[in-house]
Amino acid sequence: MRNNVTEFILLGLTQDPEMHKIVFAIFLCLYIATILGNLLIVLTIQTSPSLASPMYFFLTHLSIADSCFSTTTVPKLIVDSISQTNTISFGHCITQLFSMHFFGCMEILILILLAFDRYVAICKPLHYPAIMNQRVCRILILLGWGGAFLHSIIQTILILTVPFCGPNVIDHFFCDLQPLMRLGCMDTYVINLLIVFNSGAICTVSFILLMISYSIILYSLRNYSAEGKRKALSTCSSHIIVVIIFFGPCIFMYARPSTTFPLDKLVSVFYTIITPLLNPLIYTLRNAEVKNAMKKLWKPCVTISDE
Repeated sequence: MRNNVTEFILLGLTQDPEMHKIVFAIFLCLYIATILGNLLIVLTIQTSPSLASPMYFFLTHLSIADSCFSTTTVPKLIVDSISQTNTISFGHCITQLFSMHFFGCMEILILILLAFDRYVAICKPLHYPAIMNQRVCRILILLGWGGAFLHSIIQTILILTVPFCGPNVIDHFFCDLQPLMRLGCMDTYVINLLIVFNSGAICTVSFILLMISYSIILYSLRNYSAEGKRKALSTCSSHIIVVIIFFGPCIFMYARPSTTFPLDKLVSVFYTIITPLLNPLIYTLRNAEVKNAMKKLWKPCVTISDE
């Protein structure tokens, strides 16, 4: 069956013209805050010798993934909110889908690497420098980017096997798997199972593994001093918060059959827009080392301005 659709129409978050202005203002501010927040984390880590540990190396890549993940959907949403024609070409749609799953999967894999880093640091502190050396960290992050690429390629190939020959209206603010599947001109039951097995399994299994690993870490803290427990709990609690707010919506969206719920758009807003914004806030407000490094970073700027 031929693919006769060259573009899709995105209905966006709302059909109310008055709400479009509000959507534009809110999400423009959120996007700017997301990019600036994550950029600040990258700049702080890269310019602070005190933040040279593997955890901050992984946090740098998490901030990059967050910025790119948000960029795949939010700019289009902002433009569409003040545009008369909310269309997206077929090629751009597939590119958006690939990019979103690529950077989203990378975020998942980085969270797993962060959990592994904390496990080694807390449960095997004497072996930590040998296990988490620079070479190992670079290999792990390269494997993460490679795994994310493989995941998104599989998702893209699956959606490209579906012909689109009629309806082209997507009741969403970006191109994602389930909205596109509903427009296919064939029985997509098997493909949908493969997609759920791919995305849903990655989200669910990763979440379970992360919860088990942090449970082991927290259990291991019983032998630490009060100060050691406080510092380790502060770091781990930040990671656990990020894991919950990111994986909850992802599991809701991808670990289920091809069905539509009224909350889908709201949940998508949360994990594609709100979560990348919250990550830098969580890691800075709950991490004394990052806050101190930021103060040192801004101190020369303040001194120059005073002069």
